[in-house]
Amino acid sequence: MSKRSIFGKKSIQGLIVGITGATLALSLWGLGLLDIWEAKTWDWRASVMAKPGKATDDIRLVMLDQNSLDWAEKEMGLTWPWPREIYGAIVNYCQRNGAKALAFDVLFTEPSSYGVDDDAALGNAASEFGRLAGAVFLGKHSGSLTRWPSQIPSPDFKINGLKNWLNHTHSDDMIFPRATMAINELALNSAILSNVRLNPDPDGIYRRVKLFGVFDDKVLPSLGLGVYLAANPKVQIQIEPGKLRIGGKVVHIDRQGNVILRYRGPSGTHKAYSAAAILQSEIRSISGEDPTISDKQAFKDKYVLFGFSAPGLYDLRSAPVGGVYPGVEIQATMLDNFLSIDFMCQAPFMLTVILVIVLALACAASACFFRSAVGSVAVSAMFVVAPVFFALGSYANGFWLPMVVQETAVVFSIAIALVVNYTTEGRQKRFIKSAFKQYLSPNVIEQLIQHPERLKLGGERRILSIFFSDLEGFTSISEGLAPEELTVLLNDYLSAMTNIIQEEGGTVDKYEGDAIIAFWNAPLEVPEHATKAVRAALRCQANLSKMRIGFKKRIGKDMFMRIGINTGPAVVGNLGSHTRFDYTMLGDAVNLAARLEGANKQFGTYTMISQSTRDLLQDALAVRELARVAVVGRKEAVTVYEPMFAEEYEARKDALKTFAKGLASFYKGDFSKALEIFSTIRNLDPAAAAYANKCQMLIGTQPENWLGVWVMTSK
Repeated sequence: MSKRSIFGKKSIQGLIVGITGATLALSLWGLGLLDIWEAKTWDWRASVMAKPGKATDDIRLVMLDQNSLDWAEKEMGLTWPWPREIYGAIVNYCQRNGAKALAFDVLFTEPSSYGVDDDAALGNAASEFGRLAGAVFLGKHSGSLTRWPSQIPSPDFKINGLKNWLNHTHSDDMIFPRATMAINELALNSAILSNVRLNPDPDGIYRRVKLFGVFDDKVLPSLGLGVYLAANPKVQIQIEPGKLRIGGKVVHIDRQGNVILRYRGPSGTHKAYSAAAILQSEIRSISGEDPTISDKQAFKDKYVLFGFSAPGLYDLRSAPVGGVYPGVEIQATMLDNFLSIDFMCQAPFMLTVILVIVLALACAASACFFRSAVGSVAVSAMFVVAPVFFALGSYANGFWLPMVVQETAVVFSIAIALVVNYTTEGRQKRFIKSAFKQYLSPNVIEQLIQHPERLKLGGERRILSIFFSDLEGFTSISEGLAPEELTVLLNDYLSAMTNIIQEEGGTVDKYEGDAIIAFWNAPLEVPEHATKAVRAALRCQANLSKMRIGFKKRIGKDMFMRIGINTGPAVVGNLGSHTRFDYTMLGDAVNLAARLEGANKQFGTYTMISQSTRDLLQDALAVRELARVAVVGRKEAVTVYEPMFAEEYEARKDALKTFAKGLASFYKGDFSKALEIFSTIRNLDPAAAAYANKCQMLIGTQPENWLGVWVMTSK
C-alpha cells in the first residue's frame, strides 16, 4: 500500500474517530451528564483565579459570630435571640459613621419577645437612617403569605420591560407564590425590601444568583443588589433578553435571570467586623469614649451588610472557594460583582461546540498517526492539558467556558483511536458478569463494570438512609404454619415490599427471616435519598394494609410490620473474606436504624425515623415528633418522628396537635399536665396511650436532671 493510501486511510480514520469522540462528548454534555464534573472544575477555577475586584474595598461586613454571642452573654447578660434594640444600635453606628447603606441578611418575622417597644426601637433606627435594605424570603412552597400585605406599601422598585422578558423567556424561576415578610416596624421603615433567598446548584454549591424575584406582581431585588438601591433609589432599570441595565451598568443574565458569581476569595476576603466590636464602639461613642474600632473612616461611604457566621445560627453555605461560607458573604459577592461590573458570563454555545469538534479532530488525527507509545503519550498529554489553559484564559476574561466537555472529547478521541477493533472492554464486562452474578446484585455488577477498581475488600464512607423492617409477632405466625406454607407466605410478603423499595431507588441488603434490611444512596448516588426511603416505608405500610385481609384468611391473624429508618454515615462496600464477599454496610448509623425498628413497640407505632432523616425530608411528607429516646447501646438521646402522608396528617391533625401539647409538657417534666392531655386522646392514638402510662409511672417520682428522654431498656 502506498504512503498516499496509508495517509488517506489514517486521515479518514482520524476523521471518523474525531467526529465520534466529539459527538459522544457533546451528547453527554447536552444531556447534563457532565454537569457535576464541570461544576467541580469550575470551583477549582474560581479558587485559583479568585482575587479582589475594584469594588471589594467598598463593602464592609458586620458578622454576628460566636465571639459576639459569647461577649453579649458575658458582658450584657443577653442570651440568643438578642433584643431588636441591639440591632438598632448597629444601624445607629452605621449612620453615625457615614455608611452609604446597610442591609440586614436577617429575617425578623416574629414580634420581639422583649415587647413592642423593642420592635419599635429597631424600626425607629431604620427610619432615621433611611437607607436600610430589609429582608424578605420568597419561596416556592414555604412562606406564610400568598398576597402582598395591605399594611405595607408596594415597593417602588420597578423593572422596565419585565413583562415582555418573562413572556419571552417563560422563566417561572423568577416568580414566587409565597413570601415570609419582616415585622411591620421594619418593613415600613426600610428603604427597600429585598429577597434573601439563595438557591444553590444541584450539588449544593452557590455559583449562581438571581438579582430579583417577583411576588404578587411586586418586584424585589436580591439583598446584594437591594443595598445598592437603598443608596441609589432613583436609578432606572431595564431588562431585555440576556441583559439587565441598572443605571449605566449592564449585567448579563441567562434565561432564568441568573448571574454567575465571580468570587473574590475565601470567606473573610471582604473586610469584616464582629457585631461585638460594633456594639462596643457604639456604646463607647455614646459615652464620649474612644470607640473600639479606631479607624473612623472604616464605614465612611461603604456598603454594609449584616449577617450571621456563628455555627449555631445556620447561615453557613458551600461556595466554590470554601465549604463554609456565610450566606451574607454571597450577597456581598453579588454586590461586589455588580459594582465592578464583572459578573461571569456563560461562553457562547456555538463557540463551545466548535472548540470541542476542533480539539477532537486534532487529537484523533494525531493519535492515529503516531505509532510509537512515547509519541502517542506526548501528544495525548498536550491535548489533555489544552482545555485547562483554554478554561483558565476564558475565566480571566470573564467567561465560563465548559472544560469537561473538551476533556471528554479529547479522552474519547484518544481512547477510540487506541481501541479501534479491540474488544477489551467487552471482555472485561463479560468476565465481571460471569464471575460475580452468583452473589452480587445487577446494580452492583454494573457499578463494578464502570469502576473495576472497586472490586476489592473494604468499602467507602457514604451518607446512607437505612431501612430496617420486621413483622410483629412473626414467631407465633411461623409456629402455626407448615414450612411450605411459611415459605410461600414470606415470598409473597417480601416480594411486594422489595418491589416498592427498588421502585424508590433502594438497595436491598439482605433478608433475615421476615426482616428486610435496605439502604439508599449506594452503590449509586440517590438524590433525596431520605425522602425516598421514608416514602418507601409508607408505601410498604399502605401495601401491607391492602394485603392484610388476604394474609389473615391464610394464617388467621393480622400481619403488621414495624419499620425504623435512620440517615447517617456508614461504611458500605464489598465486605467479607478474601474468597467471598458481599456488598453491604456497617456502622453506628446502621445500628440505630435497627434500634428504631424495635422502639416502635414502646409507642404503639409502626414507622419511626430519626432526626437526621427528618432533616432531609421534603415537604411532600408530614411527620409528628414522637419522643426523645435513648436506645440500647447509645448514650445520647435521639429525637424520633412518626412520618405519614399528607392526607393522613390532615385526617389526624386535631389529635396530633393535642399530642404535641402533651409532649411539650412531658419534656418539661409536668407529668400531671401531660397525663391530662394525653388521656383525652389515648383511645385515638396508641402513642398517647403509651405516654399516659409513662406519665402515671413518673408522677410523684420526679427524675433528677430530667431532660425529657424516654430511656429504652430493651431492643
